Parts: sequence; structure tokens; C-alpha cells
Amino acid sequence: MLKKLSISWKITTLSYAIVLFSLLIAGIFLVGIVGQTKEQEIGMRSMNTARTVAELTEVEEMLREKEGWKKLNPIIERLRIINGADYIIVMDMDHTRYSHPSNELLGKVSKGRDEDASFAEHIYLSKARGELGTSLRAFVPIKDEELNQIGVVLVGKTLPSTWDILMNLKKEIFIVLFITLLFGVIGSFMLARHIKNQMFKLEPHEIVRILEERTATFHALNEGVIAIDNKEEITIFNEKARSIFNVQDEVIGKPIRSVLKDTHLPEILYSNRHVHNQEIQMSGKRIFSNRFPIKVKDERIGAVAIFQDRTEVAALAEELTGVKNFVDALRVQNHEHMNKLHSIAGLIQLGRTAEALQFVFQISKEQEKLTNFLNEHIHHPAVSGLLLSKVSRGKELDIDVVIDPNSSLTDFPPGLDYHDFVILLGNLIENAFDALEKSSHTEKRIDVSIDESEGVCAILVEDNGIGIEYDDVPLLFDRHFTKGKESGQGIGLYLVKQVVDKGDGEITVTSDVGYGTTFLITFPL
Repeated sequence: MLKKLSISWKITTLSYAIVLFSLLIAGIFLVGIVGQTKEQEIGMRSMNTARTVAELTEVEEMLREKEGWKKLNPIIERLRIINGADYIIVMDMDHTRYSHPSNELLGKVSKGRDEDASFAEHIYLSKARGELGTSLRAFVPIKDEELNQIGVVLVGKTLPSTWDILMNLKKEIFIVLFITLLFGVIGSFMLARHIKNQMFKLEPHEIVRILEERTATFHALNEGVIAIDNKEEITIFNEKARSIFNVQDEVIGKPIRSVLKDTHLPEILYSNRHVHNQEIQMSGKRIFSNRFPIKVKDERIGAVAIFQDRTEVAALAEELTGVKNFVDALRVQNHEHMNKLHSIAGLIQLGRTAEALQFVFQISKEQEKLTNFLNEHIHHPAVSGLLLSKVSRGKELDIDVVIDPNSSLTDFPPGLDYHDFVILLGNLIENAFDALEKSSHTEKRIDVSIDESEGVCAILVEDNGIGIEYDDVPLLFDRHFTKGKESGQGIGLYLVKQVVDKGDGEITVTSDVGYGTTFLITFPL
């Protein structure tokens, strides 16, 4: 029933209930205060009455007479009525009653449990529970002219109940209740209408649905989305943004600068301008970004950035097209040939033409041998060019890249092409280079083998580098996993695994820390 009510009625009802509850709490405190005041008033009046009775000469005289209650009781009863007491009891030191509203109790011994202290000359107030309710009783000792105690006066008055207090204040309560409820209803209705207008006249379930849809949409986007308010605190940080900047903790409500120190988003708050298709550097990433202020009714309330990580896109493009490998090959070959030309020029200038000619024949023969081998055994130019570039790259790094003379590649496994083999060999050999650069071995070597036999294509890349720790082997092919690299996105071996899965192949990693690593990949042909 409550769920079907509109937000206006819900707020009105809630505000009205709060007003009623506040009145109830205030009423309880008020009744309590009135009750305490009434109790103090009754206690003071009872004590004054008891003192007055104790000072009467007739009381002292009748306490000394036998059956003095017959004369004393009428006098005390008149005083009781005048002072509004429920009962006034005069007792001698034997607890015998000399006055009481009930004549049957005259001359009888009182056995009240709160009377003993009064017979020891104590003056006090006491509460006692009776049939008519709780009574407040005042005890005052009676003394003769020599100040010797000869009896006790007890004056009792029943305390008013909560209901009695409410009945006495019913007129005032009705007026306060009427005025409070009237203004409470009017105020609640105005508050509800104002809040409804502030929420664009949407119901809570509509706001929840919009928020859930917006949140799900932001997280489903394949683009990073970050939004901040005017205090530079994060209001949106979707899953793609978390992935791009490797953010694990909850960041909503945190200052943007504490999460991304080199952020460019706050500047939009102050410049109040749009930025479209701008490439920037953030946290070591190449970001392609659109940033613009967020406005509601022409009032700026924050800024939002929608961006893509071009770092990974560029790396993937280079890996998939093989451009990076051929660029590396050209650069290495250019560097190598320049060194060789300098050596030849030096020998000629020294007049050692025979040695210069022999050097030319030697390098030409080595290059021709490798080129002929690749042309004869590797029937795909992209793969041959890659291997040639890695051999030259190894020479530059003082690493021997040895291609098995029994290697051959006539055709690719089903579902794979030269792009896939460029990814496989390129990433495995580059990882071997990284491992060898950190190695202290004097002889650094990478062995590469491509074998086609018995219906299987096997690719082997082996190095004598630093090796891989045992616990890291299962994580090698996870996306973005990298360890010990100053640069790199951790996607090389991930791409290798994607190619292996694509060709229904298997990959085996064997590594010994300090001695080297072997990657063996097999595909069915």
C-alpha cells in the first residue's frame, strides 16, 4: 500500500507522523514535569499540614487522655477537609491511632512499614501504594513542652494519575494539538511539493530506474568515462576507466587529483569550454579524450571526460600488421650496414685493400647464406623478414640468434596466417631479448626452430637468460601481466595465447631460474 503512494503523499505522511511523534514525546515530558511539580506541591502542603497538627495544644492533651481519640478525631477531620488531605493520622508512641477517616480504626495499632523512622524524631516524606493509588505521606513527630516526643502526625494525599493530569490539561492540550497539527499538515504538504519539484516531478522508483540504467550504461561502455563535481570530487568512474588506469579501490567521492595526479579534467571546470578529440598523456597512457562541462539549467555542476586508451590500440595495430617488426628490421640493418661501411672505409684508407675486399666477401657470404636459407625453407616473406630482423637485432645486442638449419615452414596451420606467426615469433623472441639483457652470462643465445613433421607444426624459442620464477609461470598469459619490465603493456604473451587458442594448439613453458626458458608451441596440421 505504501509503495503505491506518490512521493508527495509519502513525504506528507512521514512529516505528519514526525509531528505526531514529536508531540507525543513532548507530551510525555510535559506530563512528567507536571506530575513532578504536582508531587512537590502536594508534599509541601502535606508537610505544612502535619506541622500544623503537631503544634496543636489539643493534640498533646488528647494523647495523654484515655480514649482521647473520641474528642481528637472530630477536630482532625475538620482540619483534613480544610487542607484537602485524604487522611490525617495521629498516633501515640505505641502506634495507637487517635485520628483516622475510618472510625473502625480508631484506637487500633498502626503497622505501617514506613512509620518507624518518624518515632525516632525524623521528619520526612514517603510514598506508599494503596487501593486508591500511590499516596505521598508526610511524617512529623509530636513533642511536649519539654521537647520529648509523645507521638507522630501522618498526613497522606493520593498523587494524581497520568490520566488525571491529562484531564486537568485537556483544554490546553486540545488547543496545542489543533494548532500544531494544522500547521504540520500545511507545512508537510508544502515541503512535499517543493521536494517533488526539485526532483523534476519524478517518483523515487523512476529515479532509481534512471540511476540504474545510467550506471549500467556507463559500465557497459567500451570507453572510459570519468565525471567530477564542482569540488573536483569523482561522481562517475566506470569499469573501463578502472581498467585503463588500473584502479582497484572505490574512488567515488574522492578528489580526482588524489586518484589521477596528472588529470586534465579539472581545467574544464575553470575554462568552461569543450575539448574534442585531444590526445594527451595520463599516467603513462596515450589517451584520446573528449572533455566538456556538465550543465543543468545553464548552471555548471561538474565536468565529464570520455576517452580511449590509444596505447594498447597502437600496440595491437603494430603487432597485427607486422609494421613494428619491419621498422625494427630496417633500423637494425641500416645501423649494421653503416658500421660495416665504416669498417670497409677505414681499411681502404689504411691501404689494406685486400683485407677490405675479404671483409666484403665475408659479410656478403654470411648475409647471402642466411637469406638463401630463409628463402628456401621459410616460404612466407613476412615470417622470413621477421627472423632476419631478429638475427640482426641480436647482433646489435651482442646476442646470438640461431635459427635451426632443419627449420621449415611451407604452410600455416588451419585458421592461422602470417600475421599470427609474426605475433608468435616476434613476442617470444622479444621476451627472450629482455631476459638476456638482464642476464650476466658471457655467451647469450636464442635458439629458434620451426618444424613441420608428422602432421604437427612445432615452434620452439629457447634462451639462456634469467628464467622465470615458478609461481609466475601460470600468470604469463594473463592480460596486462608484466614483471620486471620498465616498459611494456603486458599484452605480448596474452596475444601469443590468443593465437595458440585460435589454431587449437598447445603451449608448454619450461624454465629454470638463472639458466633460461623454453617456449614450445604445437599446432595440428
